[in-house]
Amino acid sequence: MTTPPLFRIEDVAALVRRRSRPLPPIDDEDFAAAFDHFGQARVVLLGEGTHGTREFYRARAAITRRLIDRHGFRIVAVEGDWPDVAELDRFVRNRGVWGQKDSFPNFPRWMWRNAEFAAFVRELRAWNLERPAVDRAELRGLDVYSLSQSRSEVLAYLDRVDPEAAGEARRRYGCLTPYLDQPQGYGAAARLGVVDCEDVVVAQLVSLMQHQLSYSRQDGEDYLDATQNARVVRAAEGYYRAMYRGSVESWNLRDSHMFETLAYLLQARGQGAKAVVWAHNSHLGDASATAMGAAGEYNLGQLCREAFDRDCVAIGFGTDRGRVAAADDWGGAVRFKQVLPSRRDSWEHIFQQAGLGRSLTDWSADPGLAEALAEVRLERAIGVIYRPETERSSHYFDARLSAQFDAFVWFEETGAVTPVAGEPPEGAPDIYPFGL
Repeated sequence: MTTPPLFRIEDVAALVRRRSRPLPPIDDEDFAAAFDHFGQARVVLLGEGTHGTREFYRARAAITRRLIDRHGFRIVAVEGDWPDVAELDRFVRNRGVWGQKDSFPNFPRWMWRNAEFAAFVRELRAWNLERPAVDRAELRGLDVYSLSQSRSEVLAYLDRVDPEAAGEARRRYGCLTPYLDQPQGYGAAARLGVVDCEDVVVAQLVSLMQHQLSYSRQDGEDYLDATQNARVVRAAEGYYRAMYRGSVESWNLRDSHMFETLAYLLQARGQGAKAVVWAHNSHLGDASATAMGAAGEYNLGQLCREAFDRDCVAIGFGTDRGRVAAADDWGGAVRFKQVLPSRRDSWEHIFQQAGLGRSLTDWSADPGLAEALAEVRLERAIGVIYRPETERSSHYFDARLSAQFDAFVWFEETGAVTPVAGEPPEGAPDIYPFGL
């Protein structure tokens, strides 16, 4: 992917400027209305160039509200762990008991524990409360990291519906017990041949599925939740084992799990179900159009395109400069960092040169624009860690933008999300720290 571009930066920037749609402020109703034509899809993937940018969260919230209200989307799936998001789902759909568990207690807390996402959660609940329970929008987590919490959720469910089966589940999951606090240690032990829990976690998932008819009669939603937690335990066991076999295998396993979870949700909702997905650009843009694909990685966006074809729309989000919430290292404290202006040889620089402060660029019906955006250039990806001192090696990769996405949302200058952190004050409302 190193062929020199045929199009000059100035020419591509001028084309982007002519063919893009300038966007009003996010709070303007016309902002979200600009995305109405994507509502015909079954799956709309909304990305982000960083995990800590305020405008990305607010824009995705506005677009998602529009897709729910005007276009029949009822699943909102995010790059978060299933049990954490399940607590918020109970709140937004006013279903069962909620408010007794804290969500997103672990690093990187600010990714979802922020004021922008909390506002969206409240708005989603308000919208839902005006509709019958069967037609409410659900909020779901796609990720794979909640080994310990998902195990606990499975056991708590079986304690309620089938105590005898709960005892068997405890015996099976006992294989994982020494590693629940440090699941990476399980991967190391499995690599050395000290332990192998694969068969028992698969057996537990199969057991739950075999009891679908009897368990789901009691509460179909609770059964779906418990079964998905068992799927997470199975996937997490494989993920932590794969970490010691290479980053490509672990990445592919994680994104396969996210895709399988999304497919599971669509199937559970029935014919005509439609989903919006929030995740990083690196998960939602087709990996086969990037250096990731050249290295053997695939991702959620690529799997969705293969499964849903034209019923899937992937929209990337980017920025040139501003502030971002990110850590120095994994597990570190959140910091507010200055995002460096984009490199001249990047896609972000082309959009900056186009001179539009906010824009939507859609090349799905514009072959000329798609061709100009199909060359290989650098694209920036800032995750929960940002290291501006090594930005080129740490945060840029080769990508063919128009093959990676179907459209691109641009904010020239952006700010950091507003984290909600700290210990709950006396008398704090339910679902701290969201204050819901």
